[in-house]
Amino acid sequence: MLYPLPVVMVSCGNADVHNIITIAWTGTLCTTPPMVYISVRPERHSYAMIKEQMAFTINLVDKNLVKAADFCGVRSGKDIDKFKVMKLTPAAGIQNSCPYIAESPLSMECKVTQIIELGSHHMFMAEVLNTIADERFFNNRTSKFEIERAALINYNHGGYFEHGDLVGTFGYSVKKK
Repeated sequence: MLYPLPVVMVSCGNADVHNIITIAWTGTLCTTPPMVYISVRPERHSYAMIKEQMAFTINLVDKNLVKAADFCGVRSGKDIDKFKVMKLTPAAGIQNSCPYIAESPLSMECKVTQIIELGSHHMFMAEVLNTIADERFFNNRTSKFEIERAALINYNHGGYFEHGDLVGTFGYSVKKK
């Protein structure tokens, strides 16, 4: 019961045949090299695409994408083109073959390094090859990407929620006054 969870749309495949799967079981594995994971059920349509390409792209979900994220999580790509139905733009991948979702505030192109069969889900461990960020969220003065302004969505026991208010920053509990 580790809630809340991030909501991401994972794009996979290539320019000709692609799909989007919504994932809440994802996270950071390592800083150097930058590594992430996603866990996918083998019976999902996207599973075979990810395994064949040994690549995927994680697309963060903001308030504008929450309906698409829900749709892509309950509909199968076997029968429909989720990009087309949800009016999302499949932008050509830069470092891998998978398209990224142009409307996402931040996308991470990933190369699978290992697949661990855990039971109901298989974990795809991957190195982050490239990050594509929406220019709107860069601070012009500091050049810092301010992800907190992106209104990202998390999933909490059946519901989608925006991130909450800032209640502290890293190290504030020991900061000298």
